[in-house]
Amino acid sequence: MLKRPLALLVALTLAGGGTAFAAGETLVVDASAGVPQESAWGPAPTIAAKHSATGTKTDTPIEKNPQSVSVVTRQEMDMRQPASVKEALGYTPGVTVASRGSSNTYDMVIIRGFSAIGLNQNNYLDGLKLQGNFYNEAVVDPYMLERVELMRGPTSVLYGRSNPGGIVAMVSKRPTSESLREVQFKMGSDNLMQTGFDFSDALDDDGTFSYRLTGVARANDDQQEHAKQKRYAIAPSFSWRPDEKTSFTFLSNIQNDPATGYYGWLPKEGTVQTLPDGSRLPNDFNEGAANNSYSRYQRMVGYSFDHAFNDTFTLRQNLRYTQIKSAQKSVYGTGICTVESCKDIAPGDVGHYLTRGTVVDSERLHNFTVDTQLQSKFATGEVAHTLLTGVDFQRMSNDIYAKFGSAPALDLYNPRWEDFDFDAAEPYQLNKMKQTGLYVQDQMEWDRWVLTLGGRYDWSQQSTTVRSDNGSIARTDRQFTWRGGINYLFDNGISPYFSYSQSFEPNGFDVFGDPRVSYAPSKGEQYEAGVKYVPKDRPLVLTAAVYQLTKTNNLTTAPGNPYAQVPAGEIRVRGLELEGKAALTPSVNMTASYTWTDAEYTQDTTLKGNTPVQVPKQMASLWGDYTFNNGALSGLTLGTGGRLIGSSYGDPANTFKVGSAAVWDAVVKYDLGRFGMYGSSVALNVNNLLDREYVASCFQTNGCFWGAGRQVVATATFRF
Repeated sequence: MLKRPLALLVALTLAGGGTAFAAGETLVVDASAGVPQESAWGPAPTIAAKHSATGTKTDTPIEKNPQSVSVVTRQEMDMRQPASVKEALGYTPGVTVASRGSSNTYDMVIIRGFSAIGLNQNNYLDGLKLQGNFYNEAVVDPYMLERVELMRGPTSVLYGRSNPGGIVAMVSKRPTSESLREVQFKMGSDNLMQTGFDFSDALDDDGTFSYRLTGVARANDDQQEHAKQKRYAIAPSFSWRPDEKTSFTFLSNIQNDPATGYYGWLPKEGTVQTLPDGSRLPNDFNEGAANNSYSRYQRMVGYSFDHAFNDTFTLRQNLRYTQIKSAQKSVYGTGICTVESCKDIAPGDVGHYLTRGTVVDSERLHNFTVDTQLQSKFATGEVAHTLLTGVDFQRMSNDIYAKFGSAPALDLYNPRWEDFDFDAAEPYQLNKMKQTGLYVQDQMEWDRWVLTLGGRYDWSQQSTTVRSDNGSIARTDRQFTWRGGINYLFDNGISPYFSYSQSFEPNGFDVFGDPRVSYAPSKGEQYEAGVKYVPKDRPLVLTAAVYQLTKTNNLTTAPGNPYAQVPAGEIRVRGLELEGKAALTPSVNMTASYTWTDAEYTQDTTLKGNTPVQVPKQMASLWGDYTFNNGALSGLTLGTGGRLIGSSYGDPANTFKVGSAAVWDAVVKYDLGRFGMYGSSVALNVNNLLDREYVASCFQTNGCFWGAGRQVVATATFRF
């Protein structure tokens, strides 16, 4: 059945074209109009970005994309100063960013009720996946980025293996032909000390060669006692533009995180519920050992190349090699003691003792990714086509040394934090993955109609070698996915749309049970309808979407064997998402969002009818800032915003709920331009202004996470 779609894809690839993350100028000036024209791979003039490449791999106006995409611009990040990529998405609909509470060790999020299988993130940088494995995941500092985008719904038609909820896509800062010199300093809560720099300029009078050098160094205590964060990162890039049709940009990123911060688990007792004496654990409680450690070192190098042969054909290629090393020695909580699990503790005291596990882990990951595309722009009669055809390939290998054990139980009434004598890590697993995808997409425009059709065929291979006996298992999956969507563009900027899209995601192996067992991949399909309002003459983007998203072949407990799984489950999510971003006047910016999510296990051997964990039914946010442009207060910006996180279930069996919470943020910023320091500013950001103590989420009775407490950060940015 798949031979005909595969043949069609091959034929169209040989005949058609594509586009990718351009290596050219990030901001193009249209001399005829006298105003900057936004690029999907560069800065936006306001907080309301109107172009994105995440949903189509082409520079497409938001209103012509038949799926939901949100863009967090550099301007918005500079206003709110997020400490991580997931914090940058805190005011975006459809995404849960606090699935690990205050921890910023990873940028894992839940999109439309779904997260990636295991610990894996589903994040992309410059159009290429940041493929991770086990505990080994790349994290990019938000200071290095031009924009952070969120695409909601299945994306396999463009990116291959992926969970059905959506992806996070980041765009790196790139060289500019105009001079940029910035130095930034931060001080704040938890002994935060940070400095950053961002330099860019042309190297010759013609702008043929240009560079950018961005770096950041940070150290701070974590919210939890005894935990610290430390980071050193630098991102050199270089562009060569021999003519207006050709550009080559070298991109690199080196980041050393000697300490990634707290990454533990707390029980529902003491967080969501009280301990036997009626008390709760403080939100800075750390159940680990005093000598817990977690470090990560990552190096990425690659390029983005594009060449326009003529007005019809453009060839582009993105390539990156990544190496990530991570290591940890951690004691973590595994749940409240029982009489059976803590036999050396008096039965009357087990309710306030915490059992603990240990992990010693050392990993080294290599990942190579390349995406080659040909874009063809032509017309057939009155129909204009942007035909994208391409092939991408990625290969990953992760060598894991690990050892798991247990640590003495911790008395939650009288905790004593001591060093733990960790064993050495042992050879554990060698995990490998390959994916080759062949894809085609046609964006057809006729009159006011835009029809987007795309298809992709993937070869996905994965293997695991168990080091203890060198036993191995491998699996190859072949999958065709497609998407179709239609938009209608009214002259006033309103664009209703409807789309259907698919995804697939490998489910892996039963490495802890029968080594001969591998699971068929899960599949996703979505129906989405919505309307977008993007007027051409105003910096305003309003979107509304309703959808039904279904994941099949979800792993569920095997009948008659609680220790085995089968890919026979189904999860259905229905939702409504509203978002608005606007520069209402030269003084006023506003963002607003609302999310309603109805998620349910519609087929499952044990969970049918239940709601997945960490998925609030409702979320909302509102932010506004006002800048005084005249008078004695000229240059002053005042901003505030609130985020509402609705209640969610805390375990798969739905035996308890995590309560809702609302937190307020604020900023006071002053532009130093009136003192002749144009582009420079000082600011004070306060997150969780009222210092609300709340549990952000739980994924199990032994896995709950405190939300971030009040954080006060002063930032001084100087441009010269």
